[in-house]
Amino acid sequence: MTTGPLDRARTTPSAGRVLAVLPVLPALAVAGWLLAGLPLLLLGAFRPLAAVPLGLVIVTLLCRYGLRRVPEIAGTTARQVASVVAVALGSGIFNGLLHGEQLIVRRDPGTYAQYALWLAGHGSLPVPRGEWAFGGADPALRFDSVGFYDFGGAVVPQFMPGAPMLHAAGAWAGDIAGMLLVPPLLGAAAVLVVGGMAARLIGPRWAWLAALLFAVCLPILYTSRTTFSEIPSLILIFGGLALLHDALPPGAGARSRAVTGSPPGPGAGSGPVGLGGADPGRAAGTRGLAGLAGLVIGLAVMVRIDGLRDLLPVLAYAGLLIARGRAGEREAGRAGVPLLGGLVAGAGLGLAAAYLLSRPYLRYLSGSLVPLLVICGAVVLLIAVAAALAPRLAGPVRRAARVRWLPGAASGLVVLAAAAFAVRPWLQTVTRRPTTPEDRTTSLFIAAVQKANGLPTEAYRLYYENSAHWVAWYVGIPAALLAVLAAAVLARRLVRGTAAGWALPLAVVLWTTAGTLYRPAITPDHPWAARRLVPVIIPGLVLLAVWGLRHLRDRARRSGYGPAARRRITVGGAVLLLAFPVITSAGTAFTPVERGERAAVEALCAALPARASVLVAERVTADRFTQVVRGTCDVPTARIVLAPRSDVPAPADVARLAARVRAAGRVPVLLAAKDTQLSAYGMPVQVMNLRVRQDERSLVDAPNATWSLSADVWMAVPAAGT
Repeated sequence: MTTGPLDRARTTPSAGRVLAVLPVLPALAVAGWLLAGLPLLLLGAFRPLAAVPLGLVIVTLLCRYGLRRVPEIAGTTARQVASVVAVALGSGIFNGLLHGEQLIVRRDPGTYAQYALWLAGHGSLPVPRGEWAFGGADPALRFDSVGFYDFGGAVVPQFMPGAPMLHAAGAWAGDIAGMLLVPPLLGAAAVLVVGGMAARLIGPRWAWLAALLFAVCLPILYTSRTTFSEIPSLILIFGGLALLHDALPPGAGARSRAVTGSPPGPGAGSGPVGLGGADPGRAAGTRGLAGLAGLVIGLAVMVRIDGLRDLLPVLAYAGLLIARGRAGEREAGRAGVPLLGGLVAGAGLGLAAAYLLSRPYLRYLSGSLVPLLVICGAVVLLIAVAAALAPRLAGPVRRAARVRWLPGAASGLVVLAAAAFAVRPWLQTVTRRPTTPEDRTTSLFIAAVQKANGLPTEAYRLYYENSAHWVAWYVGIPAALLAVLAAAVLARRLVRGTAAGWALPLAVVLWTTAGTLYRPAITPDHPWAARRLVPVIIPGLVLLAVWGLRHLRDRARRSGYGPAARRRITVGGAVLLLAFPVITSAGTAFTPVERGERAAVEALCAALPARASVLVAERVTADRFTQVVRGTCDVPTARIVLAPRSDVPAPADVARLAARVRAAGRVPVLLAAKDTQLSAYGMPVQVMNLRVRQDERSLVDAPNATWSLSADVWMAVPAAGT
């Protein structure tokens, strides 16, 4: 590839440092905020006056310690940095203008939004039931709803507290509107993370392409527009990997040749030279930077409990570094113990938050969570055994690594696994017989979506066999093929002892990709199911695909092709990589979903009379709005137990509860979906008539449109004696 205008600009140390800091700064900021917020939340003091100063102090300390130890990426130009920043700014502005407003609790974004708004307004958990506002406890009262458990005499949100603590900061800054702009900001930060990681692993001139390819993928657009947890998890995982990459000593593989896979000669200098600590002055900071990296990665568990699975390769890698240190490779071993300590500390805080704040959620996930914890324990045990036996095993391991067929076997295994996932739909149909109420609800939902999609009704199908095709929809077939090629080549080189800078990123990407594609564990409609690909798979495949394009360019150079041919490979490859995800994303990228819910919810809150105690007297309204009214409107709310085989409660229960509310000195207010459901108790008034667009629900094709969504809420104030 010839030197273009982007690379003729004068190389400056400051540009290389900025590009090195890009993936680290957002990760340290998110980690610092979580470290500050969790203890305050546990103390019931997650308030702006406490959280903001403490958060700023911890973020400043983490950045002061971590950023000064991050070395610059040699060969970086100011224009290369500007191109990555421009992509991130474009992503943030685009998604900010088209952000969603999913406040009604139908699926996870509504739960996260209401969780965040409760934290912003009250700063504590759990959510009180507020029985006093209904005249005390009554067997006809329920306080749970979709996404919120009734547990231990209070209401407990379903998910981990990490993402809601981040979104709550936006609510402090600008109420609901501010909270809804946090996801686009996090999405822009994720673009910086991927671009900075690409600069380390591929070279600074390729960072803009990785950032842009990542930014235009539909799942990234989707999760950057509303209150999901996947983007913050991505920031922590890949930001932590970037920190660890910078902490690794030369023996652990962070030299330019090892990182880029390029031989000496033209183009080799575009890799991030010197990241491994060739400067002896950096050796003293290796332990601290490795520990900080482990802490940042481990904190992903506080955002998503699934993060436990994603950090298993990091846990094993820490054990490998410890074993190498015990075997005499002191520089490699220097990072092992602090990495393990930081990882355990971060993940431990996440698990503590889960146990103390989300215990019913853990019980719901126990079938998959307990085996995962057992695996983590087994890995820790293996680390201890490997460290103890490392001096004896070092020789046999080195001899085994020199087996001639091993590199080819590693490469072939990657290709074979990718092929198996690609042909899986023709070999398997994944189904699940419902055993729980949640399973039965999912089956009914899938049957309804099948009918809407014009598919045969097979309610037990999960469509997991199509998971590799999901990846091809969103990143594109060229990127998927290049990523497989890159993974195969890098696997071969890693076994040969080169490209060691890719060892942990590749392990994390391959492990999570294989586990997620085999069992996505999500309702399989799209774009909903696409969120499973966001924290690791899409950024990982993007990095691999861009490395694969560079590999093809370098192969062309070594084969004697001239600058013009190499330029055509690069430009044509970049266009091909970008074209497929852009085409897939175009169908929905310009349509904001559920826009209008904010105004509708605010109008609903304004319509409630003073001193109201809200009784929700219909199933769908109760599922969607119980926490909305309780949290966003800050009004005591409960749902009334339904009559047998009915969507509404028994009239006697309604009358009794209304009388109890009046006896408590408050105003009983009934909510339902239709006026006819309330006409027996008073004059119904419509307080919500919402007509918006929602996500498509596609089972066998990439989503290319949106569906309509209606939400009606009627209110009645029963008169005394009704």
